[in-house]
Amino acid sequence: MNWEPIKGDGLLGFIAYKVGMATATVKDSTPKSMTPGKKLAIPVTFLETPPVKIYSVRFYKNGKVINEVVVSNDKELKRIVKVTKTPANSNSLDEVKDFDDIRVIIYSVLKEMVVKKTPDIIEVGIGGKDKLAFVKNHIGKDILFNDSFKGDLVDVRGLTKGKGLSGPMDRFGISLRQHKSEKGRRGPGSLGPWHPARVIFRVPLSGQLGMFTRVHYNLKILGSNATMKDKIKNINNFKNYGNIKTNYLVLNGSVQGPAKRQVLLTSPLRPSLKQTRKKLELLEVHR
Repeated sequence: MNWEPIKGDGLLGFIAYKVGMATATVKDSTPKSMTPGKKLAIPVTFLETPPVKIYSVRFYKNGKVINEVVVSNDKELKRIVKVTKTPANSNSLDEVKDFDDIRVIIYSVLKEMVVKKTPDIIEVGIGGKDKLAFVKNHIGKDILFNDSFKGDLVDVRGLTKGKGLSGPMDRFGISLRQHKSEKGRRGPGSLGPWHPARVIFRVPLSGQLGMFTRVHYNLKILGSNATMKDKIKNINNFKNYGNIKTNYLVLNGSVQGPAKRQVLLTSPLRPSLKQTRKKLELLEVHR
């Protein structure tokens, strides 16, 4: 992923887990809105955002990794990587010279969560003027979502629900052929021209549907665990998920993937003026 166009301070990406959806009552205070001052019922998505820690620091030069310093050896990491016995400290970072960019590999801290035990690990970029100072200050410490994300818009990157093997009607939306068609009604009418003498990739055929990487841009953050204690009565027993044990966010709209699916939250790549102007006051969440 290209982190250069994304603006922000601190971590430019954060690991979250999809909890489920609900219906929220909001008050529309958007300027020049069609429903000024009225109460609206909108769909919302809950995302659990446990703390993350820095596993290693990568130094780049001309787009290539020139050095990597491992700074953590927590026992939870044994489930996913080979843990070093003696991790480096912040002084080891000063020994690396001649680099033009720094990125970190972070992992989610799942001690309090009930969803899974194996942490998710990912490389994210760092924003701000002094990236090295940010890394030194956060080695061995929990990093929360609010430490790096200050706005009310996020981009959500993740995988959609997997559907398995599906036909061309489901995959590409081709129409059902007439009832007197030969050799099937739910397939394409032709596999292509005589030449080139092969079936080209543009012909709609059956295959994998779902489990695709998708990005939802500019989702509005309506609230978090710090601002919603009195606005939601029941935060437990989400279907196929269970109870929320750590911090969480409430986003306007839907998020790709099933419950428990990990997603990557990033600062908005291209914040739209419409979403920036939208002002929705969260009143209550119904489940």
